[in-house]
Amino acid sequence: MLPQEFLLRMKDLLGENYEAFLRSYDETPVRSFRINTNKISESDFVKINPFGGEKIPFADNAYYFDFDKIGNHPYHHAGMVYIQEPAAMSAVASVDIGSDWKILDLCAAPGGKSSQAADKLKNGMIVSNEIIPSRCKILTGNMERLGFRNAITTCTDAKRLSSLFGEEFDLVIVDAPCSGEGMFRKDETAINEWSPANVRLCAERQVEILGYIHSLVKEGCYLLYSTCTFSLEENEMCVDEFLSSHPEFELVPVKDCVKNNTADGIHFDGCRTQNITECRRFYPHISKGEGQFVALLKKKHGNGIRTKRENALEEIPKNEQKIVFDFLDSTLADYDKRCVKKYKENIVYFEPDFVVPKGIAFSCGVTIGTVQKNYVQPHHQFFMAMADKFKRKINLSPDESESYLKGNTLPCSCDNGWAVVLVDGCSLGGAKAVNGTAKNHYPKGLRKV
Repeated sequence: MLPQEFLLRMKDLLGENYEAFLRSYDETPVRSFRINTNKISESDFVKINPFGGEKIPFADNAYYFDFDKIGNHPYHHAGMVYIQEPAAMSAVASVDIGSDWKILDLCAAPGGKSSQAADKLKNGMIVSNEIIPSRCKILTGNMERLGFRNAITTCTDAKRLSSLFGEEFDLVIVDAPCSGEGMFRKDETAINEWSPANVRLCAERQVEILGYIHSLVKEGCYLLYSTCTFSLEENEMCVDEFLSSHPEFELVPVKDCVKNNTADGIHFDGCRTQNITECRRFYPHISKGEGQFVALLKKKHGNGIRTKRENALEEIPKNEQKIVFDFLDSTLADYDKRCVKKYKENIVYFEPDFVVPKGIAFSCGVTIGTVQKNYVQPHHQFFMAMADKFKRKINLSPDESESYLKGNTLPCSCDNGWAVVLVDGCSLGGAKAVNGTAKNHYPKGLRKV
């Protein structure tokens, strides 16, 4: 049962479109996925796609689907796809991301917008932040599954991030915590927790977050603000309040593919932003999906400040160098030794030219593994992110991979040593080949039962 006061507010916002909006709640929510082109091209995935689905008109490599338990399929375990609500894709789809951009995603868990943005990066990098540790762990797991080498996951708040970084990012994504009105069709908890007081509380927090994070955007670059709610207070009013306090920013149009599938932002009494209608509203009665609000802001001028910080990445200690590089030389066909670093207790592979601040990172680049006595114990992410560099590869069909995902050993024809296990060419995890048998190293917590 939708809250009566919420319905009255929506009737006031939508006017003659209110009845169509209300009827959308009788429809079954749609589901969708994105192809992770960091792992496989769209054209190659389409050839083997078992999920079917109509292409989403406003997001790259994205499809609606009607398939049971897609999350349990080997292709999902291999990070070929990411299940993401279609309206949620509209935010990142609003901006044309450069392949060499540095991006910060402030409220990133579980990783949908981060992975969507990171999929556009070839020479760039992304900092994916989540303030709640348990959710940051989920975020990190998803970024690992998808095989990104150029990602850092962090666990801190907006205020601390603003003190650690200067004007360093081409894009800052703020998918702000909100009252969740746009998810009422799917999430009964959001309905039960809704109140006008909570809407106001969320709006205050959103303005505060933007007040901290704006300083991290480079001159001429972008701040992308989104919510999954409909309220004016959390959307247009929040954007208007921010712009009135920060005249160095301007509201700019989103890409046409998103504009053509959404409604204009709403001009309200007292609005100081003349082009507030450039904001976009994703409604379930207009496009397939739930609720979403998007505003793309461009920084017209900045101060050019860059912060100096101590790098959390260190060189490999001399007593570990032979162990680490002997392991890598025997396992990989090629790699850049300059990218191999020590982060806390882990050996990592980090390519971007970026100073990682101490004390906030959950993960940094690719976790290769840990040095234990005289050997390296490899991490799951090592296999997921660096499969293309492995000397030994064990390629399985989807049916064959089911046994691997349950933790079973496999026959193999490669020589002894660490191997990456693939399904249709995409990495599932690792195994150690010993005399024709591949000993399973798929993490126990991820195994199928």
